[in-house]
Amino acid sequence: MNNITYTPKAGDVERLWFVVDATDKVLGRLASEIAQVLRGKRKPQYAPHADVGDHVIVINAEKIKITGNKAEQKVYYRHTGYPGGLRTTPYRRMQERHPDRIIRKAVQGMLPHTKLGRLQLKKLRVYAGGDHRHEAQNPQPLEL
Repeated sequence: MNNITYTPKAGDVERLWFVVDATDKVLGRLASEIAQVLRGKRKPQYAPHADVGDHVIVINAEKIKITGNKAEQKVYYRHTGYPGGLRTTPYRRMQERHPDRIIRKAVQGMLPHTKLGRLQLKKLRVYAGGDHRHEAQNPQPLEL
C-alpha cells in the first residue's frame, strides 16, 4: 500500500489565464468564484498549502451589481496608520472613483489572510472598463 502524500511542485503547476466579464454579476457570488480559481480549488492537484491557482482578469468592474440595501449601507474602511486615522468610504463613492477596488477587496476577504493569500491575490487583475492589456497571455473566457 502506497501512503505517500502528493505535494505539487512549483515547476509542475501550469497556470492558465482567464478573463471574466463582471457586467450584471452579483459582487459576492462573483468574488467567491474568482477566489476559488485563484486558489486552484478547481484543479485536481490542489493543495491548501501551495499556490496552484490560475490568473484571473476581471473587466467591466464598473457594471457590477449588489443586492439589497448595500448601495446605501455598505462602507469601506481603511486606516492611515496615525492615531484616530480610521477613514470610511461609502459604496457609492467607491463605485464612482475606484470600481476596481470593490472587486479586489471582496476577493481579498475570501482568500487566506497569510503570505499565501497575498501571493494568490497578485494573480488578480481588475479593470473598470472593457479593455485589458493581457492579450499576449491569450486568456480564456471563464463562465461562472
